[in-house]
Parts: sequence; structure tokens; C-alpha cells
Amino acid sequence: MTATEPTSPTDAFRAARDTLLRHRTDYEGARAAFSWPRPEHFNWALDWFDAVAEDNDRTALHIVEEDGRSARHSFAEMRDRSAQVANWLRAQGVSPGHRIVLMLGNQVELWETLLACMKLRAVVIPATPLLGPADLADRIDRGEARHVIVRAEDTGKFATVEGDYTRIAVGTEGAADTAGAPGEAGGAPGGWLAYEDAYGASAAFEPDGPTRADDTLLLYFTSGTTAQPKLVEHTHVSYPVGHLATMYWIGLRPGDVHLNISSPGWAKHAWSNVFAPWNAEATIFIYNYARFDADRLLAEIEQAGVTSFCAPPTVWRMLIQADLTKLAAVPREVVAAGEPLNPEVIEHVRRAWDRTIRDGFGQTETAVQVANSPGQQLKPGSMGRAMPGFDVTLLDPVTGEAGADEGEICLDLSTRPVGLMTGYHGDGERTDEAMAGGYYRTGDIGSRDEDGYITYVGRSDDVFKASDYKISPFELESALLEHEAVAEAAVVPSPDELRLAVPKAYVVLAEGWRPGRGTAEAIFAHSRETLAPYKRVRVIEFAELPKTISGKIRRVELRAHAAQGAGEEFREEK
Repeated sequence: MTATEPTSPTDAFRAARDTLLRHRTDYEGARAAFSWPRPEHFNWALDWFDAVAEDNDRTALHIVEEDGRSARHSFAEMRDRSAQVANWLRAQGVSPGHRIVLMLGNQVELWETLLACMKLRAVVIPATPLLGPADLADRIDRGEARHVIVRAEDTGKFATVEGDYTRIAVGTEGAADTAGAPGEAGGAPGGWLAYEDAYGASAAFEPDGPTRADDTLLLYFTSGTTAQPKLVEHTHVSYPVGHLATMYWIGLRPGDVHLNISSPGWAKHAWSNVFAPWNAEATIFIYNYARFDADRLLAEIEQAGVTSFCAPPTVWRMLIQADLTKLAAVPREVVAAGEPLNPEVIEHVRRAWDRTIRDGFGQTETAVQVANSPGQQLKPGSMGRAMPGFDVTLLDPVTGEAGADEGEICLDLSTRPVGLMTGYHGDGERTDEAMAGGYYRTGDIGSRDEDGYITYVGRSDDVFKASDYKISPFELESALLEHEAVAEAAVVPSPDELRLAVPKAYVVLAEGWRPGRGTAEAIFAHSRETLAPYKRVRVIEFAELPKTISGKIRRVELRAHAAQGAGEEFREEK
């Protein structure tokens, strides 16, 4: 080993991180210079976060509540608080490999507990507070959870959830009333431990052994747009280290203030509210709101000095309904992920802010795979190129050959990226199917141009044929959103005697528009003007869109509904 080579997992991680920072706006240079650190042992909370936090009074986490209350927590404070929580959890019986359902909102205890579980080598099963008893029972059963940590107001959801698991309640004031049981020690409801007791534990933490890099860290239940949620398994490197790529896509730098709008319990929250910003030594900023208010959000962005902003397309579509020009200090970086972003939204933000929203593509199963990173030339409609460390290819849907101009977006496993899941926990058959032939198969279809830019076409099970022409719902939905009447749209096939299937749009109307033949005709006219004849929308139904608990459109329900033809439809008369 030479003097210039990293001598520890922390040094290797920092070297890889700093390579991406040096090439932050140089995509080709980053692709050439970056290589994944692949340590045998690594614990991100101990080896990275605690090292960064040493005597570090800079703000790691800044949370603003809807009522104006604000709390800032330094890196050093988060190190100490998470050590206290880890020591206390250990005293409650949490051991390496134990699985913990973590169901908290955007509150400091969420980040403390994540760090504490990493330090203990426990396995976290993230869960949104929106879940009900049936979903929680499934997570405890299939996830084999030994412990649950939840908000006090949610303890009542577990009254009918059977199992031998430790119950820990966060925010115990008033919890007895919520749970319908008298309070016990620490104010927790009957049968529940009070999380707040952790703050009496020591802030000096000693791990009880080394952390293997391939030890399981996270078990994510996917949002289940088409079937029962899959259980995605990640390790102590696949997300913590894998999200170096996400840091690069966003364009994060040390000292940045990063706002990502995402609900706890979902993978994107870990992407951009935990690993990517703290990999960059940036501040995580959270604005907790119960009801979306674009003007208030813009005011909080201004007040907090947000330098990078990530939001799902739904939020971007709501934001452009406000006057974006009122924001004096515009974030340096603006990105979107979760679903493809429609071109008209990108153009609206460009006009108002002189910033181009940069798309990113990834999954719960991976870090960001394909994206428009800072400094890349942007191509309209494209979600960018493969991120450093990811070898992306398109598999021909007929022949299965790699390198197709259009096909399934896949990762080459001969150069397996660190930022890829271990597999689907407890489902070897599904894992083998996803990893067949030496490629990880995303199930998403894309097209690739001569420069390597990939344009999203749609989920493989969403693309359909009409009159023997292949239809990408996303392309049609983007065209519909250009019309002022359309707030949201989802396109699925509708049975047709002549063409077998025609595009049908389920439309959510913008404020001021009413459903009816007149509105449908206006949208049909727009479709005729903007789409090729074989792509034109032929059927419209005005309806709310069914969505998963994470906000993704459940097109499987819409396809079934369209096949039945039971709704109030408007068909194109021409």
C-alpha cells in the first residue's frame, strides 16, 4: 500500500466523495475518475457521520413547524443524541440483526433513531405514519420485527396487531388519552416504553463488534402499484455509500442547505433527507406542513437560505400555480424525482427562476441510476445519462440483447454498482427474475440517443398498443398537461372494436374548470393539435386518480376500470 492510498473505510469513503465534489460539473471527468469504495467493514453512522460530527457545531438538521416553531441541531448534537438512543435501545434488548419498525414523522427522533440503529447494527423497516393496522401487521409479520418505535398518537393502531415485540412511543404527552390506557413510567401509554427516557443514557457509545459492509441495514416495503409490496433489502453500503451518486446528481456541496419534500417511510426520504446531504456535509432543512401552501413554502425556502431543492412532480405542478418570481434568492440546484417530470413544468420554472429542473431516475431498489447532473448539457425530454458508478444498458424486449436503442433500463451486474439492493428479502424467485442474465432489470422502458441520453418511455406494463402502434402514457400525459384545464392526467388503454385499444385519459381538472362535454372537447382539440393521429386521446373521464400511499398513480386500477367501461366517459366525436 502506498502513502497515497486510503488506509481506512472512512478514508476510502471520503476519497470517493471528494472525487465527485471535484468533478461536480464535469460529468465525463466524474465518470472516468470515480470508483466505488468497497470496504469489508463499514458503519456509516460511526465511521462517517460521527467522524464529521467531531467538535462540529454546524447545523446538521433544521426543522420548521407550520406554527413557526424552529429547531436546529448540530452535527455534534446529533452524534451525542443518537449515541444516547443507541445505549438506551441496547438496554431495552435491541441487538445486532434485530428488526425495528420505525414509524415517525419529520421529527428529530427519526434521524436520531436511524443513526442509533446503524450504530447497533439493527435493521430498520421504515414505515409511514399513514399506515393502518393491516399494513403494520404485514410489516411486523413479513419483516419479522422485534421492536416498533412510533409516535405516541399512533400507538392505538397497534391494539389489534399481534406479536411479541417491544413497543416504544415517541412524544408521550397525551399518549394515554390516544391509546386508551393509563400512563406508566415516563408518561407512556400502558405497555409502551417512553422514548424520552433515552436522554438519560450515556452519550459515550461503544459498538459491540465490527459492522460488515454486507450486513442488512434497511428493509423497504415498496409502494405496491401493481401487486403486494415487495420487501427490498439494503446493506450498510448499498444506501449509505450508494447515495454518493445521489449527492452528485443533486449537486450538493459542504455547507449547503438542502430541502427535499418527501414523507418518512419511503426510500426517497432516505435518499435526500439522510444520506445524500450528510454525505456532502450539508444541512437538511425540513418544513413540516399539514396542508400544502405554495406561497408559505417559498417563504420558508427564502428564510432558511435553501441552496438545493428537490420535490416530486406533484409538488412542482402545484408550485407553478403560485408566483415563483416572488422568491428573491432562488436555490442554486433544483431537481425532481419519483416520476418523470413533464416538459411544460420545466419550462415554467426556467422562465421564473432561470433554473432548469434536472430529472433523476432511480428506484427503492437502487440509488439514482440516470440523471441530469450539474454541468451536463440538457436535452429536452431526456432524464440524462448514467451516473458515475452505474453501467446502464437497454435490453431489447424481443431478443434480450444489450445495447438496444429502446428497451428495458438495466444495470450490468458484471460491474455491479454498490448502490443496488441485495435482493427481495424472502423471495428468491423474484430476486432471480430481477437479476436474470447478468443484469438487474428495472421494469422501466427507455430510449437512448447517440450521446447516451436516456428518455423515459414508461413502465413495461404501462406501455400499450393502439392500432398496432406502441403508446407511451407519459408522452400523452405530458401533452395533456400543457392544456390549462388539466391539473393531472393518467392515460391507459380503453377497449375499442376497431383498434383493439385507444388511449383513454383520466383527468383531474384545474381550478375554475368544470367536467362536461365542452371541457372534454377543448382537451380533445388540444390533443389533435399536439399529438400524432395514432397517439391522440380518444376517451376522457374526469375523475380523481387512485394513488399509492406514497403518491404514485395506480394505473393498474385505472386499466381495470377502463376495461369495464363503467365510468362517465366522453368520446372524441371527430
